[in-house]
Amino acid sequence: MNTLSYKTQSANKDTVDHKWFIVDAEGQTLGRMCSKIAAVLKGKHKPSYTPHVDTGDNVIVINADKIRLTGNKMEQKVYLSYSMYPGGQKSITAKELMVKKPYSVVERSVKGMLPKNKLGRAMFKKLFVYAGAEHPHVAQKPENL
Repeated sequence: MNTLSYKTQSANKDTVDHKWFIVDAEGQTLGRMCSKIAAVLKGKHKPSYTPHVDTGDNVIVINADKIRLTGNKMEQKVYLSYSMYPGGQKSITAKELMVKKPYSVVERSVKGMLPKNKLGRAMFKKLFVYAGAEHPHVAQKPENL
């Protein structure tokens, strides 16, 4: 019996190479763009993807203030926050949030698509969202996603 033994290579934090990608959010639909960003942050686009290791890449999002929401979501989508005190629930619509903190809409959307554990929080730290076209990560030489 001639069997070849192939061993699956499992990535670890020493073997992972984190690249930098840039995404221009101008005119893109929020959910579709954020699901692709979440997959890159997780590392699912790499053949070396390992679920228990942070194999993902860094992502820079520019022009977050020019993101597009379909239908009536701009007026009807509500973001809730709770201070843990009685009567401490606050709500804000997507339109109001885009005026106050346009980067927060993209951040909240991506964060909801990542795992809810330590690994997910580590992945989220590799996301950099900016409202305008300028970003301070030119030295990392980001590639277009």
